[in-house]
Amino acid sequence: MTTRQQQAARLQAMGIQVWVSREVTEDTSDLETPAETARENVVAPSVLPSAEPEPPPVVSEARVENTGAGNTQADTAWVDEEPPLPTDDFMPGLDISEMSSQPAPAIDISSLDWSELQVAVSSCTACELHKTRTQTVFGVGNHAAEWMIIGEAPGADEDQQGEPFVGRAGQLLNNMLKALGLQREQVFIANILKCRPPENRNPQPEEIVHCEAFLQRQVALVKPKVILAVGGVAAHNLLKVDTAVSKLRGQLHYYGETPLVVTYHPAYLLRKPSEKRKSWADLKFAAAVVRGEQS
Repeated sequence: MTTRQQQAARLQAMGIQVWVSREVTEDTSDLETPAETARENVVAPSVLPSAEPEPPPVVSEARVENTGAGNTQADTAWVDEEPPLPTDDFMPGLDISEMSSQPAPAIDISSLDWSELQVAVSSCTACELHKTRTQTVFGVGNHAAEWMIIGEAPGADEDQQGEPFVGRAGQLLNNMLKALGLQREQVFIANILKCRPPENRNPQPEEIVHCEAFLQRQVALVKPKVILAVGGVAAHNLLKVDTAVSKLRGQLHYYGETPLVVTYHPAYLLRKPSEKRKSWADLKFAAAVVRGEQS
């Protein structure tokens, strides 16, 4: 074997393709061994710089198999991807595009207990009065009272303190109850409205409608033996009439199944003290209803 042949053999053993003259090729058949024949098509990158490496094979995500903890790349490939949107198969018959726009279910006020009802009143935004109120005026007193006294709407003092009948009219009402042998804490006092109308104006019909369910639930929870409706606004909205108070008083009415007696509002009595005797007669009439002497 010549020196040139030995060099060629060493280069081929290293996997490097070299140019060999025809005559040398004809004499070098004995250089080929089975191992060298297997490497004869291997080309070193330094010999062919223009050749581009082939890209790695694309592995379909659907065909990747988890082969254990070492397959980290395949296991975490989904982390940076956006999850696919649900299809109709996610929940048949449900339009998912409208799920976020569904309104919240309405509260069944007729099933609320005292604490739940008070929360519902304090968070109510059903009418525009919630924008001007200082706080709601839920009601105060004995939750199992025989007497339930209902006025029209909170005034400025009530709006500040969150309690009905706390001004001068409230002090007069307390004195009227004492004359009957009752303390304020023994009765339950509420209003047609739970928020103060601006400038103490009369409640508007739509405001009364929004508050009506709250008052109905309070009556249902208290279960009073008599309702004393004080003033025209309270009487008209509880009885659904527009008859003057002077014609409604002295008679037994009903709010649902609860007996109801109409009398003048304490604020009216402060302006017309001469009418106090009539209100005293109304109170004694209501007391007779509680005792079961009037029906």
